[in-house]
Amino acid sequence: MMQFSNFAGNQQVIQALSSAVEEDRLPHAIILEGPEGCGKRTLAGILAAAAVCSGTPKPCGACSHCVKAQAGSHPDIFVASGGTAARSFHVETIRFLRSDAYIRPNEASHKVYLLFRAESMSEQAQNALLKILEEPPPHVIFILTCVSASALLSTIRSRARIFSLAPPSPEEALRVLRGKLPDVSEESLCAAVEEWGGNIGRILDSVGNSRAQEAAELAPQILQAAILREEFPLLRLAAPLIRDKDLFRAVLERLSNLVRDACVIRAGGKALFPHAAVEEFSAALTRERLMAVSSLVAQTRNSLERNANAALLVTTLCASLRSAVGR
Repeated sequence: MMQFSNFAGNQQVIQALSSAVEEDRLPHAIILEGPEGCGKRTLAGILAAAAVCSGTPKPCGACSHCVKAQAGSHPDIFVASGGTAARSFHVETIRFLRSDAYIRPNEASHKVYLLFRAESMSEQAQNALLKILEEPPPHVIFILTCVSASALLSTIRSRARIFSLAPPSPEEALRVLRGKLPDVSEESLCAAVEEWGGNIGRILDSVGNSRAQEAAELAPQILQAAILREEFPLLRLAAPLIRDKDLFRAVLERLSNLVRDACVIRAGGKALFPHAAVEEFSAALTRERLMAVSSLVAQTRNSLERNANAALLVTTLCASLRSAVGR
């Protein structure tokens, strides 16, 4: 069943949207914002199914429209997505959707356009979208997802209802994960929930993900190598990141968590994920240097998402990391 009640957390948002569906007053343009993995796409899919559903309550999960929506084959639900790089959501896609929107629905009462990673739309694409948001056909609903609505033009934001999502509580996340990952131990699930702050999407991506496992092994080694006097061990460990952007991204995420733990230890707290390398790193650096490393990792993650040259970025990371730790 594709019901709103199955969506974990964000009860105020769910209540507002389910009431809008029940009263047949869904906005013609909706923006779902929130961190990666918090359920934006899942909720967008539920809304799309509700918009085309012919049963009760919407989405009923049983009518032909819901069945097709679940299968990703409904002729009145269109999906377009940008990539992780800026301006990767091109204007040609929006122009096609804008023209198509004026054609009556094939089967349902509405046409729904799901635009994922809307923050990667070029300014030209956003302006093209704005033209139809200003005077949309009555049968059309646009649902945009993005990490932050602030990345979109103010004119786009002003013509849409914005709903902010956050990861569910640890208890809710565990309930969902037990159903989705029945073969994973309770201890591992609890550890993953702590690491990712209940972000179900991130947890599902990391559990059983070979790159995530490789990053979990590589990141502590990088911290240990950073405080050595010799530069070569760090360069050797970081070299594979140049050729594998996904691994680079996973390592930076893991480094961010480890350095956070190092800062907590330095302040007298307890690490979420105890590791000898983190203990050693925390003991070797002052609080100020630890904060500098944390900032460096965050800046590198931002640069990677902006599609910076990987070879240059890895080299800069190694040099800046050694400088931040005083080597």
